[in-house]
Amino acid sequence: MKLPRLFLSPVARIALGLVALLLSLLIALDLLFGLLPDRVEQVRQVRQQVSESLAIQSTSLLQSGDLAALHRTLREMLERHRDLRSIAVRPARGEVLAQAGEHGIHWHPPEDGSSTLDQIRVPVLSDGMTWGEVELAFRPALPETAAEWLSYPSVVALGLIALASFGAFYLYLRRVLEYLDPTKAIPDRVRTAFDTLGEGVLILDKQGRVILVNRVFRQFHPAASDEVIGRKVADLDWLVAGFRERAATRPYPWLSAMEQRTQIQDEPLEIAVAGDDEPMRVLVGCAPILDGQGRLRGCLVTFSDVTALHRINAQLLVTLSDLEASREEIRRQNEDLYRLATRDPMTGCLNRRAFFEGADPLFARISGEHGELCCVMSDIDHFKSFNDRYGHTVGDMVIKSVAKCLGSELREVDLLCRYGGEEFCILLPGSTTEQARDVAERLRASIESHAGAAVRDIPGIQIRSSFGVASIKLGAKDTAELIDQADNALYQSKQNGRNRVSVWAGERSVGGS
Repeated sequence: MKLPRLFLSPVARIALGLVALLLSLLIALDLLFGLLPDRVEQVRQVRQQVSESLAIQSTSLLQSGDLAALHRTLREMLERHRDLRSIAVRPARGEVLAQAGEHGIHWHPPEDGSSTLDQIRVPVLSDGMTWGEVELAFRPALPETAAEWLSYPSVVALGLIALASFGAFYLYLRRVLEYLDPTKAIPDRVRTAFDTLGEGVLILDKQGRVILVNRVFRQFHPAASDEVIGRKVADLDWLVAGFRERAATRPYPWLSAMEQRTQIQDEPLEIAVAGDDEPMRVLVGCAPILDGQGRLRGCLVTFSDVTALHRINAQLLVTLSDLEASREEIRRQNEDLYRLATRDPMTGCLNRRAFFEGADPLFARISGEHGELCCVMSDIDHFKSFNDRYGHTVGDMVIKSVAKCLGSELREVDLLCRYGGEEFCILLPGSTTEQARDVAERLRASIESHAGAAVRDIPGIQIRSSFGVASIKLGAKDTAELIDQADNALYQSKQNGRNRVSVWAGERSVGGS
C-alpha cells in the first residue's frame, strides 16, 4: 500500500532543515565537550555506593552470625531501590546463603567474574581473606523500549529544543521570505476576474507549471491552498492521483490538449478529500492557449464539481437496490410461507393437502395419456413400541430418519408425502409395477441399514418399514383409490411378517421380501 505524501510548504521544509542542522551541532558539541549530563556515569556512581554500603552491612551481619537480620536487610534494600531487581549473598564457591527477589532469573554476570553496570559483584572480606561476594542485579540503565527512550531525559531535552527552534525558524522565515511569494506578482484585477468563476481554474505554461489558480480551485483540497504557483501540476499528487493509474498508456488530459492543439472535455476525475469518506468528483476540461501566431503558450484547465449529482445518482441506485432487495425478501418470505403451507414441519415432506393438489392433476394427466403411475405406501414397523419404550422425542427422531432415507432414494418428479403419523405415501410417475417394486425394495433396505444409525441417542436401535405397491394399470379410477390399493398391499406386508414389499394384484397382493 502506498503511503500518502506529507505536504509541507517551502518555509516548513527549510525550517525542518535548520532544526536538523541545529540538532546535529548540539550532538557534536555534546560528544566533544559533554554539554548534556552523563546519565550512565551518574547511575554507575549511585549503584556503586549502594553496592558498597550493602557489602559493609552484609559483612557486619555475617560476622555476628545473624542470618535473619541479613535476610531482612536484603529485602529492605530491594524495597528502597526501585532499580534493584534482586540481591544475593554467596560464599566463595558455594550456594546462595541469602537473597531477595528472583535472583536466579535476573542474575546473569559475565563469565570472567567481572561486574557490569547492571550486574555488580562486591567482595565480602573476612580476616583479610575473600569470604564471598554480594551480587546485585539492577534494571538496565539505558532504555530498552521505544516508550522508555521517548521519556529519556536527553531525548526529551532534544525534542523540546527541536520544537522550540522549529517554531522560531518557521515564524522568522515566513516574515523574511514573504517577498518571494510568486502569487504577489499576479495583478489583483486578474485574480479577481478568475475568482468570480464558478468552476475551478488552473492556468499552466507549456512546461506544465502552474501560473495561476482561482478561488474555487483552492477550495477543492487543503493542499490546494499551499504554494502551488511555479510547481508542475504533475507534482500535485492529490490532484493527479486519479489520473496516475492510466498515465502509463494515456497522458494527462492537459498534455494531450497541448500536444494535439485541441480541446478536451468532461474527463472524469476523483479527488480524495482528507477527513471525508466520499471523494470529490469533477469533470476536467482542457483548452490549449495559443498566441497570435498560433504558437503554444500554455493550457487552461477547468474543473466542474459534480459531486452532488453523483451523490444523487448513487442514492438513486441505493434506493433501486433496496427495492430489489425488498422484492427478493418478499419472494423469499413467500417461498417460506409456501413451504410452511405445503410441507410437513417435522420431516419436510409434502403434507396431505399439498400432496393431493399435485397428485390429482398428475393422476388425471397420466390416466388420459394411458401412461404409467405407481403408488407406494410405507409404514414404520412397531412404531408404537418406540414411543412406549423411549418416549415421543425418540419417536419423532425415528420418523425424521425414515423420511430422510425415503427422500434420498427418489427422483425430483416423485411425490413424497407424510400421509399420517408414521405412514408415508409416494407417487412414482412413469414407473412400471416392477420398477416401483424395485424402488420400494431399495427404500426398505435403506431404512433397515441406515435409519437406526441416524438416531444417535439410542445406539443399536433397529428401524424397519413395510411397503405396499399399486399401479394405475389395475383400474384405479382416482388417486384415492390408487392409494387405497397400495394401502391394502401394505396391510398384506404387515400380515406376512412386516419389513417386506407387497404388490397389489386385484383381490390379493403379491408378497415380497
